[in-house]
Amino acid sequence: MSTRTCTDPDGSVAVVGYAATPWLRAHQTTTNGVEMLIPLFADVFAQTGLTKSDIGFWCSGSSDYLAGRAFSFIAAIDSIGAVPPINESHVEMDAAWALYEAWVKIRTGEIDTALVYGFGKSSAGMLRRTLTMQLDPYTVAPLWPDSVSVAALQARAGIDAGAWTEADMAAVAARSLTDATTNPAAQVSRTVDAETLLGEPLWADPLRRHDIAPVTDGAAVAILASAERAREIRENPAFITGLEHRIDSPALGSRDLTLSPSTTVAARAAGADGVQLAELHAPFTHQELILRRAIGLDDDVRINPSGGALVGNPMFSAGLARIGEAARAVWNGDAERVLAHATSGHSLQQNLIAVMEAK
Repeated sequence: MSTRTCTDPDGSVAVVGYAATPWLRAHQTTTNGVEMLIPLFADVFAQTGLTKSDIGFWCSGSSDYLAGRAFSFIAAIDSIGAVPPINESHVEMDAAWALYEAWVKIRTGEIDTALVYGFGKSSAGMLRRTLTMQLDPYTVAPLWPDSVSVAALQARAGIDAGAWTEADMAAVAARSLTDATTNPAAQVSRTVDAETLLGEPLWADPLRRHDIAPVTDGAAVAILASAERAREIRENPAFITGLEHRIDSPALGSRDLTLSPSTTVAARAAGADGVQLAELHAPFTHQELILRRAIGLDDDVRINPSGGALVGNPMFSAGLARIGEAARAVWNGDAERVLAHATSGHSLQQNLIAVMEAK
């Protein structure tokens, strides 16, 4: 891993707009995302007072594997419209990494606004098997270990090592599900305690159903702006003071699955100390425990007030949603300094940290 730093203490870029679909088990849409995205674009333009002509750069995150066809992101551009012509890019992963590309683009001074979006229709196939394609294509993927089974191996490794317990995992689920009762976008929610959850049957030992993020269709959109433009657009922008992503080995047997060194290094580079609220992209309860330890979040930090990915995990926009939800806390005055995390790959292989604050 490199040792460069990507902190931006002056906060030269800010998040000024965010919108997301409800996190549904199945949206009645095509796999190109157009039907989900058009209302979201209208929403963020209404929030910011901008129009398509004001956007200097567009960047998206999605997956051809999930859509089941090549260059599926090209069809999604229909949701933007043909006029005026646009400057556009795409990443084949969560749109949080598209936001990273847009952030770099603004910091070069080439543009002063960017719109980032991500979408995915997980219900169109068998998500557990589709995600197997992220594994090593020669030695692991041919065995077809599905994503939930791999996560169960990670959870068991942590329990056997004494890093966490099933009760710790249930506490994460209980807090997330209860918090989600105030989130109208949540796919699942209920007021429940950890003891009740521990009485539920195992799904993939040691995981129970509540330990696993639900299969979710959805999309999310965010608008970034330079500091000068941001203050014109929104009264209290969420200025990005640190943004970094790092990668651990994709070979599951070559790293300790109970730790996330890439998250630790990314958090240090992004300047994660002193945050009041954190939105963590943890598709499994035990992964939140790993992330909290890797980042160094203490009990005073509010974790996933939205409910997090456990109450709705739309592929390729759930990470961007963590950034949007954290930014919203700054806009609303709920926190002055926040952290957002996104992950991609099996067992927290790739991790991105964004730190934002009011200025």
